[in-house]
Amino acid sequence: MPRSRLPSVLLVDGYNVIGAWSSLQQTRVRDGLEASRQALIEALVNYSALEALETYIIFDAQYQDTRSYSEVITQNLSIYYTDFGQTADTYIEKFCASLRHDVSKSGQRVIVATSDRTQQLMVVGYGAELMSAQQLFDAVESTTLRSQRQQRSKKQSASRFLFNSLDPKAQERLAEWRRGLK
Repeated sequence: MPRSRLPSVLLVDGYNVIGAWSSLQQTRVRDGLEASRQALIEALVNYSALEALETYIIFDAQYQDTRSYSEVITQNLSIYYTDFGQTADTYIEKFCASLRHDVSKSGQRVIVATSDRTQQLMVVGYGAELMSAQQLFDAVESTTLRSQRQQRSKKQSASRFLFNSLDPKAQERLAEWRRGLK
């Protein structure tokens, strides 16, 4: 069956990814769990926008007696904190199951990013694609580098001509001189 025109959905097991990315582990040790969550969110904001993904980062209640809530960070990225006692794994499984049973979204591509092997096996049964935490890291890095190269290329093409490197007064004088010749 052909894929729908709906954006691909990326579900990220937040704490699993924090535990797998060495940079986020170091941030957690140095600055705390909140700082590592923020670093993950920042990395995925750009990635989600550049790759046109509808991304959800799911964090367990982490032994805190709190109610679930969600936060919309950007048009491409939302965060969901589970209820006390609910794991990110069960939330992701339910999400995948609901998409599979929603006729309007049945062809939507769903990618689950986790290195939890049991979780990976469960979501495949719902038709989701797998991405390990390391694969997600590699994809984020690759997209970031590609974006930086494109930005440099745009800057270089704008400054390719000597005229663009001149100060505004010199540019104006040259423009006046050119108009005077015609």
